Amino acid sequence: MISLEDISGPEDIRGRSVRELEDLAADIREVIISGVSETGGHLAPSLGVVELTIALHYVLDTPRDKIVWDVGHQCYPHKLLTGRYRNFHTLRKYKGIGGFPRRSESEYDSFDTGHSSTSISAAIGMVEGRDVMGEDFKVVAVIGDGAMTAGLAFEGLNHAGQLKKDLIVVLNDNEMSISENVGALSKYLNRILTGDVFRKLKKETKGILENIPKVGGQMARFAEKAEESLKGLFLPGVLFEELGFNYIGPIDGHNLAQVIDTLKKAKTLDGPVLIHAITKKGKGYEYSEDDPTRFHGVGPFEVETGKAPAGKAGSSLAYSDVFGMELAELAEADPSIVAITAAMKEGTGLSHFAAMHPKRLYDVGIAEPHAVTFAAGMATRGAKPVVAIYSTFLQRGYDEIIHDVCLQNLHVVFALDRAGIVGEDGPTHQGLFDISYLRHIPNLTVMAPKDAGELRAMLALALQSGGPVAIRYPRGKAVEISETGVVEAGKAELLREGKGLAILAIGNTVAPAIEAAGLLEARGVDATVVNMRFIKPLDAGMISRLADTHEVLMTVEENVVQGGFGSSVLEHLNLMGSAVRFDSLAIPDVFVEQGTQAELRRLYALDAEGIAERAHKLING
Repeated sequence: MISLEDISGPEDIRGRSVRELEDLAADIREVIISGVSETGGHLAPSLGVVELTIALHYVLDTPRDKIVWDVGHQCYPHKLLTGRYRNFHTLRKYKGIGGFPRRSESEYDSFDTGHSSTSISAAIGMVEGRDVMGEDFKVVAVIGDGAMTAGLAFEGLNHAGQLKKDLIVVLNDNEMSISENVGALSKYLNRILTGDVFRKLKKETKGILENIPKVGGQMARFAEKAEESLKGLFLPGVLFEELGFNYIGPIDGHNLAQVIDTLKKAKTLDGPVLIHAITKKGKGYEYSEDDPTRFHGVGPFEVETGKAPAGKAGSSLAYSDVFGMELAELAEADPSIVAITAAMKEGTGLSHFAAMHPKRLYDVGIAEPHAVTFAAGMATRGAKPVVAIYSTFLQRGYDEIIHDVCLQNLHVVFALDRAGIVGEDGPTHQGLFDISYLRHIPNLTVMAPKDAGELRAMLALALQSGGPVAIRYPRGKAVEISETGVVEAGKAELLREGKGLAILAIGNTVAPAIEAAGLLEARGVDATVVNMRFIKPLDAGMISRLADTHEVLMTVEENVVQGGFGSSVLEHLNLMGSAVRFDSLAIPDVFVEQGTQAELRRLYALDAEGIAERAHKLING
C-alpha cells in the first residue's frame, strides 16, 4: 500500500501498479479533506481531479513536461504530489503555500493562475517558446467545462488548431454524467481511433486516395468528412475537431487505468489533442458531492458534519447578501431592473435575486467582457442592468466599461464585490486596483459605502441615476456604523469634527478610521473623520474646507496608492493651490500576498492601530 508519506515527488509514483495508485488517490482525498477543514479552500474542485492529477504525473516527465492548471483551484492534489505534502497545513496561510499555482513556489508550477480560461493560451505559448528555444518537452493544459465558457479559451483553441503543434488539452467536465451505453461505445471508439493500426490505416488510405489522378484529392476529403460524420454520431467532439484538434472522449476521469492509457496514446499523436474527461466535483466526500457549489470554496468546517465549527458560523449578513437582498427588493417595485452575473450567482449574493426574479437574472458564464457589453445593450432599450462581479474579475472587462458603457453614457450599475483586501486567495484575488482603473473614466460615478445601510442607500441612488455607476464594497460581514441619512450624489459625510488633523476615509476604511480617532484622542490628538462616500465626483467643497481649517490631511483606502482615492484628493489640493500637509495611506506598489484580512490590514497599517500610528507620526513629523 502506498500513501503520501512515501511520495517526495512524481518520480515516486511512476512504475507503480494501478491498484497502488488507487490507494494513493484515497489517501490524497483524506489529506485534502482534513487539511481544508482547518484552513478553508477550494475543496470540491480538487477532490474531483485526484485521478487525473495522478495520471498526468505518472505519464508525463514533470517538471520537464509542463502542466498548466486553468484557474488553479483544483491544484491541491498536484501540490501534494510535488513535494508540498508536509507543508500542506500552511495552505492559504500567511507565508504558507498558496491556494493556486505559483512559479515562485515550485518548479512543478509552470504558470501562475487564479483567473479562469488562461491555460490554453499560456500552454500554446509555451509550445511556441519551446520550439523557438530548441527545447523538447510536452505541454498539457487542464481546463474545466466552466472555464470553457470564456472567449479567451476559444481564442487559444483557435490559435492552437491553426499552429497544429503538439499540445494536449484535458477538458475536465464535471457537469455531465456518463451514460453506460454511450460511455462503453466511446471507450471502444477511442481505442480504435487512437490505436496504431487505425492511425496507420488512415494515413495510408489518405495517401492512396490522394494519388488517384484527377479525383484523388476530392475522394480523400470525402473520406475525412465521412469519418467526421461517423464520429459525430457518437462523440460530442465535432467542434474541437473543426478547430483542428484530435478529440478523444468522453472518458471516465476517475478510472485511473483508462486515463493513463488515454494520456499515453495522446502523447504519440501529432498536432493538438483534446481529451474529454468526465469527473464528479467533490468526489470522495459525501457533503461536497451533495453540494459542490457550497464546497467549491469553503471556510473551515467539521469533517464529520460538513458544517462550520460551532461558534464560527455567525449570523450577521455578508455585504454580498445585503446587496443581493436589497436589489431583489428594489426590483419588486421596478420591473426594468435586471441582474447580470458571470458564473458567480451565489458568490455575489444574487441567489436572493434569482429566488424572487428568476427571469430577470442573467448568468452569462465566465465571460466578464460579454457581461459588460450585454448590459450596455440592455441599457440602450431602457432596462436597468446591475452587473455584479468581483473587483479582481471586472479587470477583464475594462475596455468594455470604457468603450461600450461609459463612452455612450449608458445607465449600467456595476456592483464590485470583494473590493479591497480579500485575504487567503492571495494576489490574484485582491481587489486593490478598481479605484485606479475606474476613477479616470469620463461619465462614471464611483462610490463606496461605509456600512450595510449605506450600501442599500447607494444602490437605490445608483438605480435612480442616469448614467454609469460603480459601487465598491468589501468581502466579509457587513457592519452598521451609524444611521444612514440621505446620500446625496458627490457629497461626503462628516462623522467626527476635531482640529489639526482630518482623516478622509472611503468605504470599509471608515470604521477603523473612527476607531483610530479614539486611539489618537487618548494621545492628545483631536482628529476629524470624514466618510467621503464618493471617489468620483469628489466632494471638492468638503476637501477645500478641511484644507483651510486643518494643518494635516490624511486619506485612507484599500487600493493601490498609485492613481487611487488619495491621488484624486492630492490632485484637487494641487489645483486649489493648497499648502496643507498631506499623506495617503494605501497599499504600496506591491502585489499583496495571502493571509487573513486582519493580518494583511495590520501588515499595511490599514487597521485602527496602523492608521493611528501613521497619523501620529504625520502630525509630529
